[in-house]
Amino acid sequence: MQVNMLKVSREEFLFIGNAPAFKAKMTVYVFVCVVIAAFGGLIFGYDIGISANVNDFKGGVTAMDDFLKKFFPSVWEKKQHVHENNYCKYDNQFLQLFTSSLYLAALVASFLASAVCSKLGRKPTMQFASIFFLIGVGLTAGAVNIVMLIIGRILLGFGVGFGNQAVPLFLSEIAPAQLRGGLNIVFQLMVTIGIFIANLVNYFTATVHPNGWRIALGGAAIPAVILLFDSYKPHRAQQERGRQKALRKIRGVDDINEEYESIVNACEIASQVKDPYRKLLKPASRPPFIIGMLLQLFQQFTGINAIMFYAPVLFQTVGFGSDAALLSAVITGVINVLSTFVGIYLVDRTGRRFLLLQSSVHMLICQLIIGIILAKDLAPREH
Repeated sequence: MQVNMLKVSREEFLFIGNAPAFKAKMTVYVFVCVVIAAFGGLIFGYDIGISANVNDFKGGVTAMDDFLKKFFPSVWEKKQHVHENNYCKYDNQFLQLFTSSLYLAALVASFLASAVCSKLGRKPTMQFASIFFLIGVGLTAGAVNIVMLIIGRILLGFGVGFGNQAVPLFLSEIAPAQLRGGLNIVFQLMVTIGIFIANLVNYFTATVHPNGWRIALGGAAIPAVILLFDSYKPHRAQQERGRQKALRKIRGVDDINEEYESIVNACEIASQVKDPYRKLLKPASRPPFIIGMLLQLFQQFTGINAIMFYAPVLFQTVGFGSDAALLSAVITGVINVLSTFVGIYLVDRTGRRFLLLQSSVHMLICQLIIGIILAKDLAPREH
């Protein structure tokens, strides 16, 4: 029976939202698709780690002397003479623009990516993301002036906006319902792995003169090519029989009729929705809409980005030596990756709510400890 969106009662809607899981297996095809698609997360993590570790030893490209002398000579000069702290050395608007332009562009691109994802589908959106990534990598790795460098970062930001929009949706849609949470977190896992790989690349390329920074920035091309290859694989036939065959391959079972009918009905319901953004502001939609936004907002406000971006600086500021601070930053990256595996294991067993609540408690305790340590070590001392 087809469902008319205009006649769906609250009880019927809740039934649809809590429908039982359909028969499905974890197939090799789905596993390969998940891993390759999640390379969009690896690119994002790599771009975070490759530029954001602003410290005065072997960190991000923003700490490499060859990079600073070419694009930010005033910062390089200051780095040679200012010894008070790292923040004075890197107080430069253009240098901050290099780092932040990616995130600003990703914010703008996410609105455009949403429309593209709805109109054209997930794979074409990932294709756009891959193309933006590759052009951005080419411009930044081959940059000869700061304009070329910033334009490259902006295009990388567009790639992040498009990739972060399409990849999690794609993963959710192809994953079996009983494994959907864990497979969706693979995207976040690849982000953490990307950050860790970037830390290692930064360390080794810092000693490669004068083009170590080009190697570091160009490294993002590898996962971008892999993502492009996956998103350009031939599409299945658009006829009903072709779509059913594709669903059988994804689920690994022959009995897919019930799920297929559910997908068809869901598509028909979605096609009847006019002006969806206005519907989000209606009283019935406000609670989940506001909660969804606040969850994302508070996740960023926990301060995790400050820890991940400036971990070496923080460790060095509280008294660690350069090598010890670098090692501590690498350890932070390793723990970040390992804890994501814990999330993948637990999310479909304990549920999303439990995982969210316990991680919030962990973050609260962590930030309190960090705040106390920094207040103690950075408190002004009388001379």
